[in-house]
Amino acid sequence: MQKWEKTPTTMHSTLRRSVLTSGANLIASASASSQAAFLAQLTCDELAALPYLFDFWALPHQLPPQGDWRTWVILGGRGAGKTRAGAEWVRAVVEGPTPHAAGRAARVGLVAETMDQAREVMVFGDSGIMSVCPPDRRPNWIATRRMLIWPNGATAQLFSAHDPESLRGPQFDAIWADELAKWRKAEDAWDMLQFGLRLGDCPQACVTTTPRRTAMLRDLLDRATTVMTHAATQANRANLADSFLAEVEGRYGGTALGRQELEGVLLSDVEGALWTVADLAAVQIDEAPTCDRIVVAIDPPGTSHAGSDECGIVVVGVAMKGSPHNWRAVVLEDATVSAARPTVWAEAAIAAMHRHGADRLVAEVNQGGDMVEAVLRQVDPLVSYRCVHASKGKVARAEPVAALYEQGRVSHVRGLAALEDQMTQMAASGFAGKGSPDRVDALVWALQDLMIEPAAKWKNPKIRGL
Repeated sequence: MQKWEKTPTTMHSTLRRSVLTSGANLIASASASSQAAFLAQLTCDELAALPYLFDFWALPHQLPPQGDWRTWVILGGRGAGKTRAGAEWVRAVVEGPTPHAAGRAARVGLVAETMDQAREVMVFGDSGIMSVCPPDRRPNWIATRRMLIWPNGATAQLFSAHDPESLRGPQFDAIWADELAKWRKAEDAWDMLQFGLRLGDCPQACVTTTPRRTAMLRDLLDRATTVMTHAATQANRANLADSFLAEVEGRYGGTALGRQELEGVLLSDVEGALWTVADLAAVQIDEAPTCDRIVVAIDPPGTSHAGSDECGIVVVGVAMKGSPHNWRAVVLEDATVSAARPTVWAEAAIAAMHRHGADRLVAEVNQGGDMVEAVLRQVDPLVSYRCVHASKGKVARAEPVAALYEQGRVSHVRGLAALEDQMTQMAASGFAGKGSPDRVDALVWALQDLMIEPAAKWKNPKIRGL
C-alpha cells in the first residue's frame, strides 16, 4: 500500500467531490457497478487513503461535536461503534499531515477497567488503535512500558482504572477512557485523570461507554464542559452480524436491560429502588406459561384532558399449584394508554381482557368512584369487574409486591420496557420519575388481587373454613 502524504482534509474534500460526481451518497451500500465507477475516479494515493478516512465513513455519533468542550462522551448500545470512534479520535489528535509531522496531542492516556482490557480492546482489538492506523502511521507497541509510540514521537500509555493511584503523576494532553460506567473505582480514577489532563492548549478526553446507572457517569454528563453523542446498537447494523442482532433483539428487546445495553439509554439511578435493572433482567422469559387465572388491572387518570396522566393497564396471570404461597405470576402485557377521553382507556382495558381471556378487570376507584365502573360497562355491560380502594400510599402498596419479586415468584414476558422503567424509579422514599407511576400502580393492583390477598386469606383459618 502506498504511503499517504496528503492531509486528511484535502483527501476528504477530494473524495467528497468524487462521491457527488458519481451521484452516490453511500458508497458502501451502493451497487457493484456504482462502486466500480466511484473507485475508477480515484488516484492510487486516494485509493490507498480511502479505508483510513474515518470522517468520510463514520456514522454521525462517531464524530466529535463542534465547540469548546473538555469531555466528549460517546454513549451507545453494544456494538454501536464506540470503540472504533475512540480509536479514531486518538488518531485524529495524534497524527499530523504527514507521518512524521506533529499532531494536536503528543501524550495520550488510554484507560480501561483492567490492563488486559486496555491492551486487548483499545490497542489490539478489531476496532482498536493498531487496526485503524495506516501502515505508515501505525505506532510501535512497547510491551514492557505498556506504551504506543507513533512515527512522529507521540506516545500513548495504558492504565487500569482499577488502580487509581497509578494515575497520580502522569500528565496528558488527551485521554481515551473506555467503558467508564463499569469502572469499580470510577470516581477516584476519573479524579486522578482530571488532575493529569493538563498539557497543551486544549486538553480533552473522549469517553466511550455503554450506559449504566452510576453517579459518576450522570455527574459527568451534567457538566457544562461535557458534550455527548449517542447511538443504539442498530445504528451500526451494517457492520454487525444479522444473527447477533436477531438474537439480542429477540432476547432483550423491549426490556429495561435492552434499553440500556442495546438502545444505549442512561436509565436514571434511584437510591433505594424497590426494583433494579438487574432484578428485572433476571425475571425475563420468552413465552408465558399456561395461566389458571388472569386479571387486567387499571389505574385510571384523575382527569380527562390532553395533559392527563396515562391510564395504567397491566395484564397479569397466575399459575396456581398448591397453596397460594407456591403460586407463580407472570406479567403478560403493559397495555397502558394516553387518553383524554375515559372511553378510550375503557376500550383498551376491555380489549386487553379479550386478547388474554382474562377472568376479571380490577380498577382503582379512589379517583372517579362509580364513574369508572359506569364507563367500563358502557363498553361491555357484562364485564367481570372489581373495584379497589387505596388505603395506603403507593410505596406501602408496592413493597409487598417487590417482595414477591425477591422471592422469585413473578416473571415478565419480554417487551415491558416502559413498565420496567417506572418500576426501577420506585423507591422507599417515593416515585423518582416524572408524573405518576400509573403502570406500576396497575401492576400492584393486579398482583394484589392474584397473589397477596389469596395468601392472606390462606393464613386465616376462618376464611379457609377450618
